[in-house]
Amino acid sequence: MSPAACAQQLKALFPALFAGAAKPLKLRIQADIQERAPGQFSKQVLSAFFRRYTGSTSYLIAASKAKHRYDLDGAEAGEMSEEHRQIAVQELARRRANHEAVRAQEMAQHAQEEEQRRSRFNLLRAFETTTLTPANFCALKGVAMEELDGLLALARKEAEQRALQAPAPHRSGPPGNREQREPRDNRGPRAEQRPGQRPGPRPAGPRGEPRRDGRPPKAGPR
Repeated sequence: MSPAACAQQLKALFPALFAGAAKPLKLRIQADIQERAPGQFSKQVLSAFFRRYTGSTSYLIAASKAKHRYDLDGAEAGEMSEEHRQIAVQELARRRANHEAVRAQEMAQHAQEEEQRRSRFNLLRAFETTTLTPANFCALKGVAMEELDGLLALARKEAEQRALQAPAPHRSGPPGNREQREPRDNRGPRAEQRPGQRPGPRPAGPRGEPRRDGRPPKAGPR
């Protein structure tokens, strides 16, 4: 039986203790399990399970705060000693310090890799615009001749990857879907004609001159 299968069976048999949040275990809990469920678990299986269970971060957090231990029925079964609480606290502190150290190392490595990529990009840009010979260019940049081609190839590959990952420019819609404006001739007159108005352009002339339609001119302001 694997430790995972053992955990599932213990949850089914003793849900008050093993289901839900982790609880500090009663001392010599394995003997109680063998008594309550004889022949279902070997000593080796239980030992492997409890090494994993009591070493989990959730169990250590519970042990660092608890005042009591618990039996198979979820009832209090003895006090949690200060010594055992401190052991849990110290182990949690050690794990936290290790986690922070790993995270700091990963961040430093990421920063170093980013700086190297930036350096290769600048090298490629300078090489594409230089008028120097490769030998003089390498001497100026402090790069070994045998490393130049590899650095430039890697810089070009990284530039292509950045171009593929760059977001596309935002557009409100494809040009083909934009509403086409109709020509003026197909849209009809600008406004409806007044009742009784003759079609066609309105004749006009200088004020005071006879109109082309034969009507007298309008009197101007006095």
